[in-house]
Amino acid sequence: MTTERAAPAARPARPPKRRGTRVPARAQIMGWLLLVLVVVLLAVILIVRQFLHNDVNNQVTASLEQEAREFVAFAERGRDPVTLQLLNDAPSLFDSYLKRQYPDRDEALIGVWETPAGLALLSQEQDDTHVKKVAHDRTVLGRIAAAPDHHGVIETPFGDMRWLKVEANLGQGGRAWFVIERFSADAIAEADRTVQLLVLVSALGVVLAAVSSWVVSGLILAPVRQVRLTAAEISEHDLTRRIPVEGRDDIAALADQFNAMLDRLEDAFRIQRQFVDDAGHELRTPITIVRGHLELLGDDPAEREEVVRLCTDELDRMTRIVNDLLVLAKADRPDFVTPAPVSLAELTSDIEAKVRSLADRRWVLADVGEGEVVVDEQRVTQAMVQLAQNAVQHTAEGSEIRIGSSLVDGVATLWVTDRGPGVAPEEVEKIFERFAHGSGPGKGGAGLGLAIVKAIAEAHHGRVRVVSTPGEGATFGLELPAKPPHNEETSG
Repeated sequence: MTTERAAPAARPARPPKRRGTRVPARAQIMGWLLLVLVVVLLAVILIVRQFLHNDVNNQVTASLEQEAREFVAFAERGRDPVTLQLLNDAPSLFDSYLKRQYPDRDEALIGVWETPAGLALLSQEQDDTHVKKVAHDRTVLGRIAAAPDHHGVIETPFGDMRWLKVEANLGQGGRAWFVIERFSADAIAEADRTVQLLVLVSALGVVLAAVSSWVVSGLILAPVRQVRLTAAEISEHDLTRRIPVEGRDDIAALADQFNAMLDRLEDAFRIQRQFVDDAGHELRTPITIVRGHLELLGDDPAEREEVVRLCTDELDRMTRIVNDLLVLAKADRPDFVTPAPVSLAELTSDIEAKVRSLADRRWVLADVGEGEVVVDEQRVTQAMVQLAQNAVQHTAEGSEIRIGSSLVDGVATLWVTDRGPGVAPEEVEKIFERFAHGSGPGKGGAGLGLAIVKAIAEAHHGRVRVVSTPGEGATFGLELPAKPPHNEETSG
């Protein structure tokens, strides 16, 4: 004996994971704007800082080179420009040159030469403590004199010091150098203060941009919020709310499209409600009749046969009503009609051949229009057959019914003329409403046939016309454009 395992219960399908973020669109707009702004400002600040520091370094380099050129030019003359005495020793050369120099606040001009006792120096600098300390520091001067390069940077307790040296050729045994020392800390600090001011201004700009972007994005997204609020308030019981549209931008276009969608939804719900109301209104009677007869059905075979016949008739009528209601429900859809080129003469002949089988009447093909029209052949045939059926219901056996068509000035007309009782002027508009019946005899049916004819004509951008004299018959005609407006091939 085998036992079967119960199949595991199917797990409920998980709803698809929603992508995106919970951050409001207004905050996202402001955040991205500020991010771009901060990145741009940060790049500008870094570039400006680098530019200012490079400018300081270039100025220091230019100052060092200028002092070196001036000393070289002075030493090449070899004489004091005032006393004209020969300057063939380091003390005289440096003393004569330095007495005429006025160094900057962060600059020191130093003459250094070798002596048996070590390095000797003469310097010229302003009364600045840290400049003077470094200028008279023989350890620093020894490193500069021993350096193989002619320029360099030395770290000091007071910051980096740039230096440049020029060797003085005096033709003696000892060596001598003219050294220019320059501190760039003050200039760098000034550049940094400029950068700090730029940072402060940028920060204020970011704050103003944040406030502005928050306000502006709120104004831009206000219609979007209105769309969301309107959508939240809309229900199937109230589809009349619309969004006020101002301007011609993308937001206004969104509001226009949303309003158009609401129009379509309102039409769809209206058609649905009308279908339900019409079906409930018209089907209630045949259902009641069928149910009542079935409840009272006896055992007599003849009675049973009569009840079955009656119920079958009522069910057939219900089927016709449902089919007519479905046609009317589809009348507002874009694909209700599918126009195509067709010969008006052939269409008229086909219609005349089909209506002859409706009843024993004297059918006459009166006129036939010549030319090509762009219509839905099946829908137009359906409308004309319905008009012919309407004429049959209001005429007696053997009565004349005329059918014809014409094509004049781009308008195709197809008509049915009968010799019946006609239509009273006050009933011309009424008879095309749903479930409406004229006051004359022969008004059987659900009253949907002429409503379908009107829907087919309007779907072709045309109309239905009635010409009638009470007691002398009536002419029902379809007036349709030979071509759809704007050369459209469909009614939608």
